[in-house]
Amino acid sequence: MIKHLTVDTHGQGLYDITGELAAMVSESGSDDGLCTLLVQHTSASLVIQENADPAVQHDLHNWLNQLVIENDPLYTHTDEGPDDMPAHIKSVLTATSLGIPVINGRLTLGTWQGVYLWEHRHGGSTRHIVVHISGSSEKLVGKNIANLEQ
Repeated sequence: MIKHLTVDTHGQGLYDITGELAAMVSESGSDDGLCTLLVQHTSASLVIQENADPAVQHDLHNWLNQLVIENDPLYTHTDEGPDDMPAHIKSVLTATSLGIPVINGRLTLGTWQGVYLWEHRHGGSTRHIVVHISGSSEKLVGKNIANLEQ
């Protein structure tokens, strides 16, 4: 099953998409398989991170902004603003795709894990994520076998 998830961002930060993904996995009917995500942008990324203490996200955001600074004289790609080239670098340092196993019809995230879109631009944007859920379902397999036997 292929789905598309749209996330409207309002500036730099982590946007929790765990609930939307869990609903898509449930809707897919897959008992066991894989949920693969791809953000279709070069200035945003996907991460699995702590979902309990917002200070973790705040610290990660501040640390990455300190690591990848704006207006670095090394940058030649500057036409789209001072946050654009740093956003590209941040997406390279994190991830633009994720694979999460699905077991017993659920994402196999740890207790304190959530899935986040990480917006790296100041102005925000509408971000598009392709979600591919593959796998098997005992209900679906049984139904298909019954159809073959008829």
